[in-house]
This record gives sequence, structure tokens and C-alpha cells, in this order.
Amino acid sequence: MSSSTSINGFTVIPISYSSSSIHYIYARAHVSSKKAPNSWPSGRTLFLVNAPPDATERDLILLLKPYGTVEKVIFDCDSVVEDANEEDSDSEDGEEEGGVHKHGDEEESQPRKRQKLTTNKVEPPKVFPLPSKPLRKLRKTGQTAHVVFLDTSSLDRFFSASHTKPRSWPNSSEEPSGLSHYLALSDSMRPPLDAVRQHANLAMDLYEFELAKSKRQSKYKKGEAIVDEDGFTLVTRGGAYGQTVGGGVAVATKKFQETGETSERTKKRSKEKTSFYAFQKAEKQRNELLQLKKNWEADKAKVEKLKASRRFNPY
Repeated sequence: MSSSTSINGFTVIPISYSSSSIHYIYARAHVSSKKAPNSWPSGRTLFLVNAPPDATERDLILLLKPYGTVEKVIFDCDSVVEDANEEDSDSEDGEEEGGVHKHGDEEESQPRKRQKLTTNKVEPPKVFPLPSKPLRKLRKTGQTAHVVFLDTSSLDRFFSASHTKPRSWPNSSEEPSGLSHYLALSDSMRPPLDAVRQHANLAMDLYEFELAKSKRQSKYKKGEAIVDEDGFTLVTRGGAYGQTVGGGVAVATKKFQETGETSERTKKRSKEKTSFYAFQKAEKQRNELLQLKKNWEADKAKVEKLKASRRFNPY
């Protein structure tokens, strides 16, 4: 029998991160309830409570390796997300299967030559992700996990062992923990400029490829008449003399119908602000004074000319 400490049916497992830091994990054998049956195998599943927030599957496997072979480790907070992702993937697969059958029917109706042409598709540019370092996934504190052993003897060996002395927590140099984790996170969030430039260029190429693809798959193409669901050609507003993008019938502008001339669209020139800066205001005032003086001299010369011709009658 083990001499380990037990609290409410849970075996206390002390873990030492350092000489002055001890963490406690609580473990018991998994018992499935009748109301909520699950897929955990009974007799070889270990239920853990208060696992460290930075714990990984590899850490728990190395920690429990002396008791037997671990088949898999599942964190409860991750299992909920995985179930939701599986449901989304199943729905997407169903939609894709329906689409495949539909395309298959269309391909059967097409000629063989047309099918050969459609097989030569241009692949979109691949966007390579930015370089990153392997980091631990930080979860909430007090998380729970299920550890499934390969056989039932491993679980019995775990509970029969003594857990009074703290065991050292396995550390991995590939996935740093503590302060080293945040330093590695800071380095991964600042990739080299060459990698960022390459990633941005590929992303822009992919966007332009998708944009061109959407234009090619447009419902209305240039030179083709726009036909509605009932088979009638739609009358649309086109260019100056009735040229429409889709072809077919179009309505010309009133100016073209009356004069036969096309309207030339001129871009509006942006007016430059002349009184924005202080030197512009001073220059404007100086020009106004010079123009006023020039007009005064012209009026003065005109009055002198009228006086000389004796036709000047001020009253």
C-alpha cells in the first residue's frame, strides 16, 4: 500500500520546479458516470487536477514514465475545442461532397476537349508563414487532464507507489518555460525584415490572384448580352453612345441623341490653397496693393487727359 497523502479520494503528488518552489497535482482513477458516459477507457485512465498551466503532453508523459507507457494525454480545455472543430470539419466535408457530385455531373455533360482544358489549372501562390519558435501553450490555472495508460497494470503501479517526496518537473530545452518562454515569445514576434517582406509580397500575390479569379468567374463578361432568368435581354445604361460592358442592348445619353457628340470626362483639378501659409498671405496683400496703385495711376492719367481736352466737368 502507498503512504501518499490523500484528500477526498485524490492522491497528492508534489512537484518541485526548483529548490524553493513546490506545486501539487491531485490524481485519482477515472470513473465514468451513467448520466454522462464518455470514451475514456475504465481501469487505465488517470484523472489529474491542478496541472501546471504550462504543462504539455510530453511533460506529463515523462513524469509518469516510471509507472508505465502512456498512450495519450488529453487536456479537458483542449478537448472542447477539438470537438467543435471536428463538427465544423464534418459539415464542411458534407458540403464538399455535394459540390463534388454536382461538378461531376457538369463534367460529364462537357465535351472531352473541354475537360482537358479545364484540368490545366493555375495553382495559386503559396504564402509561407513567418518563422516562429516552438512555444508552450499556456492554459488557465487549475486545469484538468486525462492520462490513458497502455495497460491497467500501469495505473495500479502508480497508486501503489509512494508520492511523499517531491519529484522534479521535466524541463525541455526545445520548449522553454518561465522567463525563457517570454523571451522566446518576444523573439518570435519580431521576425527578420527579409522574412516579413517575402511574406507580404506573397500575400499580395495571392490577393491579386484571387481578385483576377473572381473577375474571370463573373456572371457577366465583356461582349456578352446580359440575360435575365426569363431569357430576356436586359437594357442597361452604357457609355456615351450606348456601349455597355456586357454587350447587347443599351441606352445612350441624351447629349449623344441630340448632338451626336460624346462627352469627354475631365478630371477636376484640385485647387491649390493660396492663403494657407503666412508668406502666401503677405504676397497676396502686396499684389493687391500693387494692382490698386496701378489702377490709381491709370485713373489719374485718364483724368489729366480729360482736363487737357477741356471736357472735364466734375460738378
